[in-house]
Amino acid sequence: MRLTLGEQRVPAGFAAAFAGQRERFPGPPDAWRPVHTVYVPAGRFDRHTVRSWGERALALLETHLPDARALAAVFGPMGGDLAADVRGRVAAKLAAEPVEDLRIDFEDGYGVPPGEREDADAVAAAEAVAAMRAGGTLPRRWGLRVKSFADGDPARSLRTLDAFLTAVLAHAGGLPDGFTVTFPKVLMEEYLGQFAACLGELEAGLGLPAGTLRFEMQVEAPQTVMFLARSPGLVASLGGRLAAAHFGVFDYTAACGLPPHEQRLDHPVCDHAREVMRVALAGTGVELSDGSLAASPASGATPDVHALWRTHAALVRHSLRHGFPQGWDMHPSHLVSRYATVYAFHLEHRDAFAARVRAWEERRDEAAGGVMDEPATIRTLSAALRRAELTLGEA
Repeated sequence: MRLTLGEQRVPAGFAAAFAGQRERFPGPPDAWRPVHTVYVPAGRFDRHTVRSWGERALALLETHLPDARALAAVFGPMGGDLAADVRGRVAAKLAAEPVEDLRIDFEDGYGVPPGEREDADAVAAAEAVAAMRAGGTLPRRWGLRVKSFADGDPARSLRTLDAFLTAVLAHAGGLPDGFTVTFPKVLMEEYLGQFAACLGELEAGLGLPAGTLRFEMQVEAPQTVMFLARSPGLVASLGGRLAAAHFGVFDYTAACGLPPHEQRLDHPVCDHAREVMRVALAGTGVELSDGSLAASPASGATPDVHALWRTHAALVRHSLRHGFPQGWDMHPSHLVSRYATVYAFHLEHRDAFAARVRAWEERRDEAAGGVMDEPATIRTLSAALRRAELTLGEA
């Protein structure tokens, strides 16, 4: 065979560009991640919080969804034994691990108490974390949300983080696995680099290995969406410290001027913001999380509890369909609708996805139903099956 360019022709600069690609776009990790983040105001948090949430959620399930038929009536038609399977899984989850990711909130849900009160609450929260670890109830992921630098007082934010971490290490004998920090209201891109640098200083002061302390930013304003879109090197500039981006629905919709009754996760302005987040952070390994529903059952009556679950389930499904597998939960009742919706979502599609992957692997022309899949679709199906396996605890 004759070649014009010669053997093994490689463009000048390719090696550096390819190395840059590998560094900037490592892709998503093949690891478990939580389906939610539970936010609890620091002033109402103690060592019993997770157990209490689980007990309250399980009581709601037993009272208002006594059997599979009741569950299907609330969360939609489920063929065969799916409803019974989902209900059994939800009950087992609430009993064994009701909260997958816990955030102790020192920001909006906490308020602005006197400084000495926040100092005391930071230490008390750390003591509770150490007790939970000792008792086996600390979630697989956990951490705190500090105050925003946008408030004009970064010293308060960092003081709380410092006091909390110092106390955790003192009482727990080390930093338990799964720790992260939520950094809210990032109105200026510069705040991210400043916060990352402070985490490095804390690591050094506490004797932690470099890179231990990571954080998640909250996307809560149009300004944040804009700098995400125009800063392709942002993640790399933070030295691996940015773990996730969480969408803040209420601050964002308020900043967009929406009236209160339109401040909801499935509003088009939220879809736009999340899509920018997806595009800006695609391939970087930064996880994406959706926001929350700021509502609880209007009363303890079954119709009111069911109404809340239907509303929450619709929003969770919206997030899942749009590729956001995680969101916030703000009330014990949300645990029931979160797990029921997530489990049904994965179980409903699992067999069909697996059949399409098998058809591809066996080099059949088309899967059942006449679907002709492309390699990219097969990768997506395989990733969805892996996500289902991890979420359902079947890995």
